[in-house]
Amino acid sequence: MDATATRELYRRWLPGMWNAAPEEMDSLARRLFAPGAVAHWDQGRDHVGPEEIAEQVRTAVTMFRDVRVALLTEPIVDGAWVVGRWEFAANYPGGVPGFDAPPGTSVRYRGVDVMRVDGDRFVEYWPHGDNLELMRQLRALG
Repeated sequence: MDATATRELYRRWLPGMWNAAPEEMDSLARRLFAPGAVAHWDQGRDHVGPEEIAEQVRTAVTMFRDVRVALLTEPIVDGAWVVGRWEFAANYPGGVPGFDAPPGTSVRYRGVDVMRVDGDRFVEYWPHGDNLELMRQLRALG
């Protein structure tokens, strides 16, 4: 896959999938990720396959309202690797144990994705978001 096609694949991932309707995420993930693709999320548990990756995104997105995910820079491509810088913005509806922010609190945080492509789909994914900043905004730090 050439650099232009790899950038377009990443744009279908972000902002594409992150701004998609939750019921569309499984089919989008199957088009973006190879069957054995692995996402290495910060929580220490790998998610394997498009459906598990879609479920992780769906869980993150449905915890909030008015989710907006945007690219902050053009994706950088080097061979099989692509890196993108993004921003997540949303409103917290309340109701999550341990989050003391009032309902309606606006949150915004940034991060970087590192992804590896094989053929025409992603095979590995390392998301790195400023989770500490998000937890601060949600008043989850005590």
